[in-house]
Amino acid sequence: MTVLAVVITGCAYPVAGANPAKSNPPPPATPTSSPVTVQPATGTAKLISAELRELRVIAARPEVPGYKRDQFGQTWTDDHAGRGGHNGCDTRNDVLAAQLTAVQYRSGSRCVVIAGTLPVEPYTGRRVEFRKAVATKVQIDHVYPLARAWDMGAARWPLQRRVDFANDQAANLLAVDGPANASKNDAGPGEWLPINRSYRCTYVLQYLQVARKYALPITAADRNAAQAITRTCP
Repeated sequence: MTVLAVVITGCAYPVAGANPAKSNPPPPATPTSSPVTVQPATGTAKLISAELRELRVIAARPEVPGYKRDQFGQTWTDDHAGRGGHNGCDTRNDVLAAQLTAVQYRSGSRCVVIAGTLPVEPYTGRRVEFRKAVATKVQIDHVYPLARAWDMGAARWPLQRRVDFANDQAANLLAVDGPANASKNDAGPGEWLPINRSYRCTYVLQYLQVARKYALPITAADRNAAQAITRTCP
């Protein structure tokens, strides 16, 4: 995940995420508006199980020195090989334009998103309004975080592969609630799951799909969490 360093203070927001190792995690604080339920796609449990059969599992995440955000290229560069690459707009604005509704652009710009709505924000299930004046309220999350990828093998990749990974809109990027993104940090499913329970299966599946696409391993804790979550998936 790109760590967009934001310090959230004085916020009554429930702590996003739950420890999958606990069978009965405490419920989050009651939000000011009821979370919206999003049903995972049918067959998610089978898809998760299929992904797990293809992935290399290691005991724990190693610690590889040298990680810096710029090891994955300029933040949100347009110079990448994936969806939206070389279109004249940076990746952050591409993701906002694709995943928000009621998108508004800066006057005279075809790229810079200044407003929009996440009708159902993935990690919390809430409706979240984006305004560029308070841009950190909506952040772009790497489902398989950058620092984690570095430790799990990306440190040995050529720079362009890391750039492509960091800007992979199709596979690895989500517009999400800022505090939820901060709580996730560089964790995997073995350490963190969205408070929006109806999105957990989808999140775990996407994490595993990114790992397979880039031949990155997962930890034993990730595997165990993924196996456990299948019992709740369609």
